[in-house]
Formats: sequence, C-alpha cells, structure tokens
Amino acid sequence: MEVNNLEPQELWSSFVKLNAVPRASKKEERVIAFMVSFGNDLGLETVTDRTGNVVIKKPATPGMEDRKTVILQSHLDMVHQKNSDTAFNFEEQGIEMFVDEDWVKAKGTTLGADNGIGVAAIMAVLASTTIQHPALEAMFTIDEETGMTGAKELDPANFSGTILLNLDTEEDDELTIGCAGGIDTNTHYTYQQETVKALSTAFEITIKGLKGGHSGMDIHKGRANANKLMNRLFFTAAQTIGLQISTINGGSLRNAIPRESAAVIVVPTAEKAAFEEFIKEFTAIIQEEYQTVEPALAIVLSETALPAQVMVNTDFKKIVNTIYAMPNGVFRMSPDIEDLVEASSNLARVIVKDGRFITQSLQRSSVESTKTDVSNAIRAAFENMGSEVSQDGDYPGWKPNPDSDILRLMVRMYETAFGKAAQVDACHAGLECGILGGHLPGMDMISFGPTIRGAHSPDERVQISSVQKFWGFLLSVLKEIPKNTK
Repeated sequence: MEVNNLEPQELWSSFVKLNAVPRASKKEERVIAFMVSFGNDLGLETVTDRTGNVVIKKPATPGMEDRKTVILQSHLDMVHQKNSDTAFNFEEQGIEMFVDEDWVKAKGTTLGADNGIGVAAIMAVLASTTIQHPALEAMFTIDEETGMTGAKELDPANFSGTILLNLDTEEDDELTIGCAGGIDTNTHYTYQQETVKALSTAFEITIKGLKGGHSGMDIHKGRANANKLMNRLFFTAAQTIGLQISTINGGSLRNAIPRESAAVIVVPTAEKAAFEEFIKEFTAIIQEEYQTVEPALAIVLSETALPAQVMVNTDFKKIVNTIYAMPNGVFRMSPDIEDLVEASSNLARVIVKDGRFITQSLQRSSVESTKTDVSNAIRAAFENMGSEVSQDGDYPGWKPNPDSDILRLMVRMYETAFGKAAQVDACHAGLECGILGGHLPGMDMISFGPTIRGAHSPDERVQISSVQKFWGFLLSVLKEIPKNTK
C-alpha cells in the first residue's frame, strides 16, 4: 500500500498492479492477458500479434490531432532472480515491494522496475483523461531479457507512428541514442568420471555475497564474477593439492553477472588441513582485491558427504584452463565515445554434473565487427579443448543518429526544465531499438527513463524522486510533439 500512495499515483498504482503478475521471460502468458484486459477495459483498440506483443492504440486528445503519431515502447518481461536464502516462488507470487527513503525495493528478489516502470508509465498515459498527447501506439514487447524475441518477430503492420520513445534507460539525466548488440555462446562437453579414491574428504565450496548486476550496464564496474572466481580457486589449489571436481553450479541468467557459485570437490584426506589453510589464504587475497567493490564477498567451506564419482584429471585441466583463458568483462572501450564500453563478455553460467560440462555466456558490442571478434575468442577457447559450441540469439546494435529531430527537441526541453544539459549517450546494453528500427525504417527513436540501480539482481531499486522527474518530462515531451507536415 505504501508504494500505491507514492506520487505520481497513477504511475505507481499501475506498477503495483503489474508487479502482482508473474512475468518471467518466455513465460509471459499471464502478463499478456493482463495487458489485453487493461486495454479492452479502457475501450481502446487492443491487438496481440502472433508472437505475443501487445499493441494498444489511443487517439490524440482534442487539439493534438495534427501532431505526429508517437509509439511508446517498453517490454513486459522481467528478470527473475532472488537471494539464495529468500523463499519466493516467482511462478505464483507477486513481487513484494517496500519503500526505503527515496527508493522502492523488493524483499530479496528483483524488483521489475526494468522495464516495469516504463510499462506502468505507458499504462498511466493510456488510462488518463487529462494528459495532453498526440495519437499514441503503445508497444509492449515480450522476451526482451532472454532473446528479444518480441522485437525480432514484431509485426510492423500494427504501427503508423514516426517517433518511438523507448522507456528503458536507467539514468534520469541520459538521453540514449544508441546501444550494443549481442550474441549468446553456449558450450557443451562430455567429461570422463572416475570413482572416488579411498581416504578422501569431500567439501562444498560456496562463493556468495557478490553484487552481480546487469552484464552490460555494470560490466565496467570491476565487480567479481563468481564463476571466474571459483575457477581461479580450482586452478590455484591444484598447483599444490590433489583436488578433484564432482559438481559445479554457478550463476543463473545469461544477462546477469553471476553473484554465486557452489561446488562439491574432493581432496585426499591427508591434504585436508592443507586445503582448509589454502581456502583461508585464498579468501583473504580475494577479499583484499575486491574490498572496495565487493565488501560482502564470502567463500564458505564445509565438509559434505563423499560423492560417488569425480572428474578425471585430464578433463579437469582442460576445463579449468579454458575458463581461466576465456575473456571476461570489458574486451574493448570505444575509441569514439568517451567512457563507453564497446565490447564485452560475461561468463554467466557454469554447470558440471553427471559427466556434462556446460557454459553460457553473452558477448555484447556496439560495433558488429568487434562483437564477432569477442565471440570468436570465446568460441576458439572452447573449441580448442574439444567442446561443442553453438552461438545464437544474435541481435544488432542501434547506430546513433545525432541529427535526430526528437533528440533536438528533447535536449532543448531537458535543459529548459532542469537547468542543465542532458547526457546524450549510447549504452552498453541491449535495447530493442536496433531491432525495431529494422522493422520500422526511418523511425526517429530515443530512449530515456528514471534512475534504476542493481537491475537483474535482488539489489534492484528505483529512485522515487527520479520517477517523478521522468514522469513530468515524459508528459512535457508528449505535449510538445511536433506537427505532422506530411
């Protein structure tokens, strides 16, 4: 209820209703039905294309009929992540929100402000009887977070607008005019196993407490990758201790920096004390390295039951060396745009179980050639060890257009409203605009939104005062959309 009472109330109440609906990527059936019902209840033209994208159209308010038609666009799906000690069923429960000073947060899970605040803002505009606006075409896409399927398979016949406002930027002083493209790299390898030797001791190792975050927007912040840390632990320990791996379960979603990794390993009982001492020393080294950016980093060691089998040493060396060698993090900074990451890679998932070694990673770049370069580097590392490699989910970046008419209008309006210049920039994240521009040639596009922190992690939060700023700016822009001269 406390979120419901925030201002602007029409936006926050829409966000509360939206967050009561489970809406994981590729499981959007309920939120699609929710949006269709919302549009129909308003008496507005509402359609769903064959992919599941929802389109709701609203006529211009009186006196605005001669303005250009605007497409308002946000994605319906959200990243479902929770802390390991949080009991929560995303399939059945709505997000549990609370207010903490100037922030709205969730209790141990992702909040869904990415991109739920954008969706809620569009809902509030569609439901309003007082906001001045031109003819609107609300585009609610699906599956943005795990493949951009909705954008890729959009039916362009549903749209006539010439300006597209994407509400998926996460800094309230930014006007985004470009973004990175991406590609998924998935690897599969069958390793040999052997029976655990006598006089062995098994341990469970857990790396936790990391910040994680968005694998595009946060990749340059120097945060630890739990999968890379676990692998570094194995590589270093194996120099002096006869360590063998039974299982690894590291990371979660392909577009999130992994926050946790857990493994079951076996060492000779004679080396048990040496391994425990190694863990203490290794933990101290890692905590010192990351004390500024990862103050809660922890490595927990506990004895566990002996597994039946472990990985043979030859495969252990192949796997650990390959993960150690693969690029992770920033691959190249842009030589043209200051402080912009051009290309990166994130090792999101590592699984070792029952003779199968699997990894999932996501490479991003705003330049197609360097996206190919970094993804080839990952492919080469894994093919060299004999792993099968598949690469899919390829989507293009969005090339900036500094001569955009809507950009000029919004730059001028921002400075007038807030007394300072907006940051006009490209971002190292996968906005849908690059794909949408392919379906809608000549579309004048821009992205903006409120300040969101910790997207794709349970630390996700949205700033209340920033939402108010964003809402007021959105309404001002809609009011000033230029006339249609064609």
